[in-house]
Amino acid sequence: MSQLSTFAADLVACLRFYTRLPIPALPFETAPHDLTDFGRAIRATPLAGALIGAIGALCLTAAALLHLPPGVCAGLALGALLLTTGVFHEDGLADTADGLGGGATRERKLEIMKDSRVGSYGAAALALSLLLRFAALSALCEAGAGLAAVALVAAHAASRAAGLLPLALLEPARREGAAFAAARPLPGALLTAGVLAFGLGLLPMTAGFGAGQALLSLIAGAGAALAMTWIAARQIGGQTGDIAGAAQQLAEIAMLCVLAARV
Repeated sequence: MSQLSTFAADLVACLRFYTRLPIPALPFETAPHDLTDFGRAIRATPLAGALIGAIGALCLTAAALLHLPPGVCAGLALGALLLTTGVFHEDGLADTADGLGGGATRERKLEIMKDSRVGSYGAAALALSLLLRFAALSALCEAGAGLAAVALVAAHAASRAAGLLPLALLEPARREGAAFAAARPLPGALLTAGVLAFGLGLLPMTAGFGAGQALLSLIAGAGAALAMTWIAARQIGGQTGDIAGAAQQLAEIAMLCVLAARV
């Protein structure tokens, strides 16, 4: 395959991994549902995130054109995103909160994180995540639907790259699960993902945000993901797919809050 076809295959692989979109096998794909090349495919993660964010942005814009209140616009956009992703990262955040909050030992924390049931820590973390994103999007919608739409695309693009940090910096905490099955991100793929995330993270500048605010949102997102990585290293000695999901959620929240701070 050509380099363009390979990158397109990587993008489609990321969309399949991160969403519930019914994407059929494409002619240039040899193994559509194989994670073997995921260490390379993650380079397309920011672009996949931007496309996911665009779905929410389109829903938000359509609601704004119908003159719905800012809170309704924000709620509909979040609902569209949750349906698109199948609450993929939200599930990781809830499991991480339950495990790290409810387990006394490393083994117990990992055992709780593997349990599909949601406990009090997970429910509280999930509620807080939705509340903060809703509040930030509502504030952005009040300032203008265009601002909110661009912020949503940028936050989803850059936060998904931030969610790769635990996978890149830590060894798997267990010898099973999605984080272990997926190959460790290749250095070249991480570099490409970082460049794409940086460029897409500066999209708010095209909607009237200042360069300083756009850069600060990127720094806040990366900082939130690194904080999650540090916590995981201390508490369970490695990373899991749930940790990566939690890092993405924290990064997205941090970015949206910074972008909403000065509108």
